[in-house]
Amino acid sequence: MIVKKAEPSSSFLRTFYFVSGVVATIAYRITFLLNPFWVQVAWYIGTIGFIIYFGHRTVVETKRAKLVKEYDLVNAVSISDIAEDKKDVLLYLTKTSATSKARFNSMFILLASVFFLTLNIVLSIYR
Repeated sequence: MIVKKAEPSSSFLRTFYFVSGVVATIAYRITFLLNPFWVQVAWYIGTIGFIIYFGHRTVVETKRAKLVKEYDLVNAVSISDIAEDKKDVLLYLTKTSATSKARFNSMFILLASVFFLTLNIVLSIYR
């Protein structure tokens, strides 16, 4: 049973996560234009941005899949008296939310980013 009501994050937080992802992506893509010091700065910005963005995506995608399963939404839509065209769309949305592997992709990118950020910091300390 879900204790907390399922509500979207605030507009501010959604914008923050979106901007984090955009900044991280740009930071990684511009490294070839920069001298070595700024490449390192861009790499840190990109990696931290990916941790923020993909951490958020992992939480959102996992929450969606959990809600679909906990509330048996696929079955609820199937037996509803909603018009068939709308029912087909809702079934698609609920089924793909529950079965999508995107949350695992986001989790992998999150964990890889944390691992390589940590590795980079440790190696920088011991060099």
